[in-house]
Formats: sequence, structure tokens, C-alpha cells
Amino acid sequence: MDIKSFLYPKNEVSYLTTSSNMKEALDQLEACHYSAIPILDENGAYFGTLAEGDLLWKMKATPGLSFENMHEIPIVSIKKRLKIECVAIGADLDDMLALAADQNFVPVVDENRIFLGIIRRKDIIEYYTRNIMD
Repeated sequence: MDIKSFLYPKNEVSYLTTSSNMKEALDQLEACHYSAIPILDENGAYFGTLAEGDLLWKMKATPGLSFENMHEIPIVSIKKRLKIECVAIGADLDDMLALAADQNFVPVVDENRIFLGIIRRKDIIEYYTRNIMD
């Protein structure tokens, strides 16, 4: 069993780009029903993760910010309260499991940090539950 076995591929994952704004982020989170979403740079490399809470804290900390003008705020300017670590596709399974213990999902990257997809903690738990019960 390796990391690839758990990979939820990029083409099935919602994500933002570093050129996205706060309004786009909120709309995308609502559409995909995620509580956090990966951010990729213009080359497709993993940049970080934006959480719903990051948007709320930004609104609270920014006088005059509202739903009407949030399109003016680039997501790269929003402080990320959680640091979601990524794992290399060739890493040991133990490395991924250690991250999954603290994160709902683990972004997976290649040797150039290009985003390949995510591993969802839900899928890991389901896999181990199936195999323990067998």
C-alpha cells in the first residue's frame, strides 16, 4: 500500500489559484461544500490552504469589509490560521498518516511541488475500518 492508493486526483478536487479573490473563495467553498480548500500558484504548485475560518477572521479584522466589496481582497493577503502540510507522492505511508491525524486532508505534490490531488482523512479511516473488520 502506498500514497497513490489513497490519492483523490486534482481533476476531482476543487481548488483556488493565487490570483483568486475573497469573493471567489467564498463562492467556491460554498459550491464544493468544503471547509478548507487548496490554493495553487500559476504553475500549479501547492501554495497553501484557505479555511472558512480564515475568511471570517479577515472580515472581523477589516473595518468596512462586506460581501459587496470582498472581491477586492486577494486571497494571498488573507492570513492562514492553519498550516496544512503537503506530502510528496513518493513519501512513506507513515509520513502521510502522521499528517492526516491532524488535517482533514493532505495535499499531495510531486518532486517539484506540483499539486497532484489530496488524500482525505475520511478515505484513510474507511480503508482501515474495512481491513480491520475483515
